[in-house]
Parts: sequence; structure tokens; C-alpha cells
Amino acid sequence: MIGRLNHVAIAVPDLDAAAAQYRDTLGATVGAPQDEPDHGVTVVFIELPNTKIELLHPLGDASPIHGFLEKNPAGGIHHMCYEVADILAARDRLTSAGARVLGDGEPKIGAHGKPVLFLHPKDFNGALIELEQV
Repeated sequence: MIGRLNHVAIAVPDLDAAAAQYRDTLGATVGAPQDEPDHGVTVVFIELPNTKIELLHPLGDASPIHGFLEKNPAGGIHHMCYEVADILAARDRLTSAGARVLGDGEPKIGAHGKPVLFLHPKDFNGALIELEQV
């Protein structure tokens, strides 16, 4: 059901410093910051030959990343995103198997302009999983 790894998301306390580190120290191709108000984050994508890294920074005090950074002040891996061909079929299969979808269970549009869902980390070995329809 899941396809390729689309990205690994890392919550960071300083978006500019993290982007500069990937660009200047690691020599990666770094995109421009992009606000995602529906998700409460500002993101920067790092392009790699086989996947992407998504740097996440809170967009406002209500951001879920704000709470994550309070618990992890230096930042850290926040979630992994896998591609799926049909997000509704994937959701239905997962929920019938007992997995919990966060929020209201309906896909939202993610940073790539495609439908996304998040799966409860307690159902996946402590890892927050994002599914993105391709």
C-alpha cells in the first residue's frame, strides 16, 4: 500500500540556521520558506537525490510544532511521509485494521498541494506517519 518515502520532517527551533546548515555545510539544494497556515507551520524543503527533508518551524503559538519544540528544544525528527496512490482507500484500509487517523479523518491539502493524512504515533511504534497522495 505505501509507496516511496516522500520526506522526513525535522522540527527546528531556528529555521534560517537549519536551512543554512543544509545549504552551506552539507551542500544541499534548499527551497524557500513556505507558510502553511492550515497546518500551523513554516516549512523549507531540502531536495535530495532520493527523497526530501522537510524542516518545520512553528507558525504561531497554536502550532503543533510549538509543543514539540517545548519538549525537544534542540529540535528533532517529527514525522515520516510515505506516498500512497489513493489516500481514501489507504485511510479506509488502515482504520479497518485499527489504526487511528489524527484530526477529523479527512485529508487536508499539504505543502506539496496534495491530500495528506497523519496516523497516530501510538499505532506505529511511536512514529508519527504522514500519508500523501501522489
